[in-house]
Amino acid sequence: MSRTKKIILIVVGIIVILVGGATAYLLKVNNDVDQAISKMTKKVNYKSSRSDAVDLKSEEPFSILLMGTDTGDKGRTYQGRSDSMMVVTINPKKKQTLMTSLDRDIYTQIVGYKGDDDNYVAKGDTYYDKLNAAYSLGGTKMAIETVQKMMDIPIDHYVEINMKGLKTLVDAVGGIEVDNKIDFTLDGVHVKKGKQVLDGRHALEYVRMRHEDPKGDVGRQARQREILSKIVHKMLSVNSVTKYKKYLHAVEDYVRTDLSWSEMLTVAKDYTPAAENIKQTQVEGQGEMINDIYFQVLGLKNLLEEQNILKKQLELPTKKKLPNLDEEDDNQLFFDDSDVDKISAGTHYDYTGYGKIIYPIDPDNY
Repeated sequence: MSRTKKIILIVVGIIVILVGGATAYLLKVNNDVDQAISKMTKKVNYKSSRSDAVDLKSEEPFSILLMGTDTGDKGRTYQGRSDSMMVVTINPKKKQTLMTSLDRDIYTQIVGYKGDDDNYVAKGDTYYDKLNAAYSLGGTKMAIETVQKMMDIPIDHYVEINMKGLKTLVDAVGGIEVDNKIDFTLDGVHVKKGKQVLDGRHALEYVRMRHEDPKGDVGRQARQREILSKIVHKMLSVNSVTKYKKYLHAVEDYVRTDLSWSEMLTVAKDYTPAAENIKQTQVEGQGEMINDIYFQVLGLKNLLEEQNILKKQLELPTKKKLPNLDEEDDNQLFFDDSDVDKISAGTHYDYTGYGKIIYPIDPDNY
C-alpha cells in the first residue's frame, strides 16, 4: 500500500484505520470486534445544513469533523474542550482529499448557546467565544453546528478521541519514533531533543506542548498530524487479526464516531481514489488579546476563501460574500484583510462588551 493510501485512512478517523486493509472481512465476522465497534458508535442529533443526507454508496463527496479532546487523562473527567479540530473533505471523483485545520482559539459564534449569568452576555443573546469552547459548552452537537456555521458547509460525520485514547493507542502499537526539535518538560514529563521512541505518556505531552514552540498552536497541530500519521503506518504494517483486535480494544472506551460499520467499510473500499491527491490548509487569524484573553480574529477575505475551497471540494455553490453574517457584524467579529495579508495597525470593536481590540498584540503577553 502506498504512503498516500495509508494517509487517506486518517481522514476517515482512527476507527476506519483500525479495521481497514486486508483484514476487514475477518474483523467484520468476529463478534468480539463487532462489540468494540458498537461501543465506539454514537449518533449525535445535530441539525445538518444539508437538506438530504450524503449517500456514501453513490461516492458523493462528504465531510468529517475530526476532534481531539483535552479530557480522559490527568484527572480530567469533565466535558473538556476540543483542542484539536480538523475538517476533512473527501471527493473521490476529483481524486482529492483536503485536510483543513481549525485553530482552537478562533473567535466565533457558538451556535446553540445563549448567554447566562456566568458569561459576558445577557441570557438569550448570541454568544461568542473560542472555537474549542463549543464542545465544552454543548458537546459534539454544539461543536459540529458551530463549525458548520463558521465554515458555511455541512458536516456529514464526526470522529473524536480523547487524551487517554491517544496515550493508550501509542502504547498499543509499541511506541512512536520522532525527531523532536524542542527540548521541553510539560506536566512533569521531560521530552528530550532528538530522535527517540515515545511511549504513550511522552507522546501525549509531545502533541500537547505549544508554549515552547515558536509556531505556537500551528506547531502543535503539525506534531499532532505527525503522530497520527505514524500510528497509521504502524497499524497498516501488520496483518495480524489479533493485533487489530488489540488496537480496537485499546481505544474502544476513548473514541466516538457516528460512522456505522457499513459506512466505514464503504469509505475504506470506495473512497481510496481520493488518496492520490491530498492537500492541507489551515484556518487561522490575527492573534489578539481581548480582555486579557488570547483569540484568533479571522480576516473577512481569508475566511471567504477557505469557505469556497471547501465548497468546491464538496461540489457546492461558492459565494462572493460571507453568507452567514449580518453586514453590521463584519467589522466587529472580523478584520478587513482585503488589501493586506495581515493587518498591522488599527482598531475594531466586538460584540460582547470586551471593548477595543488593538493590533498587533504584544508577543510578550501571549
